[in-house]
Amino acid sequence: MEPANKSEISPSSFFLMGIPGLEHVHVWIGIPFCSMYVVAVVGNVTILAVVRAEQSLHEPMFLFLCMLSVTDLVLSTSTLPRMLCLFWLGAHHIAFDACLAQMFFIHSFTAMESGFFLAMAIDRYVAICEPLRHATILTHNRIAKMGAAVLVRGVAFFSPHPILLKQLPYCRTRIIAHTYCEFMAVVKLACVDTGATKRYSLSVASVIGSCDGFFIVFSYALILRAVFRLPSREARLKALGTCGSHVCVILVFYSTAVFTFLTHRFGHNVPHQVHIFIANMYLLVPPFLNPIVYGVRTKKIREHVLSSLRAKVF
Repeated sequence: MEPANKSEISPSSFFLMGIPGLEHVHVWIGIPFCSMYVVAVVGNVTILAVVRAEQSLHEPMFLFLCMLSVTDLVLSTSTLPRMLCLFWLGAHHIAFDACLAQMFFIHSFTAMESGFFLAMAIDRYVAICEPLRHATILTHNRIAKMGAAVLVRGVAFFSPHPILLKQLPYCRTRIIAHTYCEFMAVVKLACVDTGATKRYSLSVASVIGSCDGFFIVFSYALILRAVFRLPSREARLKALGTCGSHVCVILVFYSTAVFTFLTHRFGHNVPHQVHIFIANMYLLVPPFLNPIVYGVRTKKIREHVLSSLRAKVF
């Protein structure tokens, strides 16, 4: 074993502990995690296939939904297979570069997910408040530019994370008390002052999350104002129904995100197992829930899937 005070830049590997104190039930924890991952992959791939096959679904809402599905697939696939190897095969060691790559995908695609939620909120605002101009405002060209902007923002703000960690010397334990390479868990292993690095990460996450959250709330405030001005109760319910799916997945995403952020910043008394479990839910539940919610509540997607299943059965 290396001396504890020996400084080393770019160690060969880290040791992922998993969920501390629950190592004896890792095998059982992996079963629901694997089930949710399978549902996430099948559901998101189904949405992509349905939208691609059905010309009538080439609308802003469904194009943004496809972008969200791709993000969910990358986000879940960058964490869950490696996590299941840890739970079921005892593969605790992860190469340093692989750890940094996983960290980059997690943070950048989480930011992209937040950005696509904002884009979808803008789409709902235009669809309800400017219905006659919806197609002319959100053209395919503008949708592509919005998607590219979300992608560039996620990459630009979180590319410094692996670069900064690559430069740090590590002279403490190589054990990461987590199920995946989380930025804060890795940066704690450095043997220099990392205050500025931590502040950068928390600042970027809080600015992106708070800005996206603010504009989503603002969009829905305008939507509610427009909805309650509609003349009939039936029209109001129909307009609100188009936003129901979006609101459900946003609440799940941001509630777990806020809890994770607050436990990093203030939750020193929160049990470590609770923090890790919520962090896992933050990465797994939205990719699992999004295709279910949108598939069940979106009539066009539901009907196309059911018709395809009937054609295969009969």
